[in-house]
Amino acid sequence: MKTFAIGGIEETVVERTDVPPSELKKILGKETVAVIGYGTQGRGQALNLRDNGVKTVVAVRPGKSFELAKSDGWTPGKTLFSDIGEAVRKSTVVEYLLSDAGQKANWATIRDNLQDGAALYFSHGFLIVFRDQTGVVPPANVDVILVAPKGSGTTVRRLFLEGRGINASFAVEQDYTGRARERALALGIAVGAGYLFETTFRNEVLSDLTGERGVLMGAIYGVMRAQYQLLRKMGHTPSEAFNETVEEATQSLYPLIGENGMDWMYANCSTTAQRGALDWYRKFEEAVMPVFDELYEEVRSGRETAHVLDANSRSDYHQQLQKELAEVRNDEIWQIGAIVRDLRPERQGGSRTGSARTSAKKAAPAKPAKAGKSKPKAKPKTKKKAKARR
Repeated sequence: MKTFAIGGIEETVVERTDVPPSELKKILGKETVAVIGYGTQGRGQALNLRDNGVKTVVAVRPGKSFELAKSDGWTPGKTLFSDIGEAVRKSTVVEYLLSDAGQKANWATIRDNLQDGAALYFSHGFLIVFRDQTGVVPPANVDVILVAPKGSGTTVRRLFLEGRGINASFAVEQDYTGRARERALALGIAVGAGYLFETTFRNEVLSDLTGERGVLMGAIYGVMRAQYQLLRKMGHTPSEAFNETVEEATQSLYPLIGENGMDWMYANCSTTAQRGALDWYRKFEEAVMPVFDELYEEVRSGRETAHVLDANSRSDYHQQLQKELAEVRNDEIWQIGAIVRDLRPERQGGSRTGSARTSAKKAAPAKPAKAGKSKPKAKPKTKKKAKARR
């Protein structure tokens, strides 16, 4: 474990080496984990648990996800169930990984079949924090824990297979057995976390919902659309507008920021780009801060979660969702984006090795990774001062 202090707050991070395979087996050796739901997060976590030697079963209703689980090697009647209640009764840990609306709808089945001393595991604090809206109140005789990977289930699986591990947060809401914390940490490593930061259910859901609607997804798309539309309006071609808005960001600059930080990026770009970035970032900060203030209040008040539950519970939700996704897909910025991405060398000749879709398809049959055996992450090569193009 490592401890650090920033902004007057001391934090401790739990690393994968703190829960080596021997300790993982000691803590989880007698557990049976039921993963409820086989969406991207459920699939990624379930496969990682299985590869780490944890006894795991999957529960998912008949349909595409059930068939996908079968193709991934889960056996109907043994490790794969269409009856959620049966899977819960067979388990000592229940990973509740349906959609938030789905978790609300199936809560009675989960609650009524939990074993005494079981661990009820979430990857999002939504259901517990906003229990006045969801009705999810766990019984007193179970542990209630959270492990929230900071990425999609596809990324959770891919990084695990690469021997790396994703950043995740963990929390304990209720400790009935006295083992809730060690269970949370062991499960966090077993599902693919490389390092874990402690939080609370409430802080996780408030920061997560703000992030998804903000910089991670909503805001970034909004800003990209605004710049793309401006460039197009000023006579730039679709490819030029896309390259200067999306392609260079995702293929060059953002990965370098991820590796070395924004300060490194600013110190290693052209002086013209450097001056412009330093002069303009505060203008954008000032422009969007009122929107973030509004967003956080909507999340904190529960109005945002009420809207999500209402929208996702409508009978025509999936039909309307497809219309909204089609609108995004047919937006000119992503039409030209598909053309530009297909020109990348690694995609020529039908190869799409860099795509999330391919990574997901390759996830199941790949050779299992061993917890605690990954190679150390390479340090940023800052000494050479390689210049970013910008």
